[in-house]
Amino acid sequence: MTSDSTMPRNKTFTTRKMVTVAMLSAIATVIYYLDFPVPLMPGFIKLDLSNVISLLAGFSMGPIAGVIVCLIKNVIQLIIKGLGTTMGIGNIFDFVTSAAFVLTASVIYHKKKTRKNAIISCIIGTLVFTVISLPLNYFIVYPIYFKAFGGEAAILGMYQQIMGSVKNIFSALCIFNLPFTFVKGIICALVTILIYKPLSPILKGKD
Repeated sequence: MTSDSTMPRNKTFTTRKMVTVAMLSAIATVIYYLDFPVPLMPGFIKLDLSNVISLLAGFSMGPIAGVIVCLIKNVIQLIIKGLGTTMGIGNIFDFVTSAAFVLTASVIYHKKKTRKNAIISCIIGTLVFTVISLPLNYFIVYPIYFKAFGGEAAILGMYQQIMGSVKNIFSALCIFNLPFTFVKGIICALVTILIYKPLSPILKGKD
């Protein structure tokens, strides 16, 4: 009797979790499309807040759920937009960095589910998000961008229009991209912390 009564509950929970992940993935995909240019940054760099949704999934249903939302939003965009001249490198970069952010923050948060630990987890997640972006951009993403958008000089020229003293791509990434990525992470973290508590009962299926 105990086994029979437990199985339906687990099945219902699993089904509901899958539905919630699918719903959050759809929302994250929409938000991902609602990106916008940022002042004092090259035009191809844009800000979106889809990681808020991924963090909500990670906090409420566990790290894997958050990573799945990161994956689905990028797969959907790739299907709709296609690989393009950059072979989907922007989406791959977004998935890897976002997944690292969400996975780090969610794992730490689930160790101790308090508001203080949520803040700590988001700060650490943001730092991981920021730090890994530099080598990924420098060694993988930007070399592909060079081939797709007219060469290294063309990309560097976009940064030099903003700050003429920038001499190379590495310094451009350190001066522009690193602070941008950190601020993006902090914004997503702050929004998540503000809205998670009121949304938590809905995401977890509690009345």
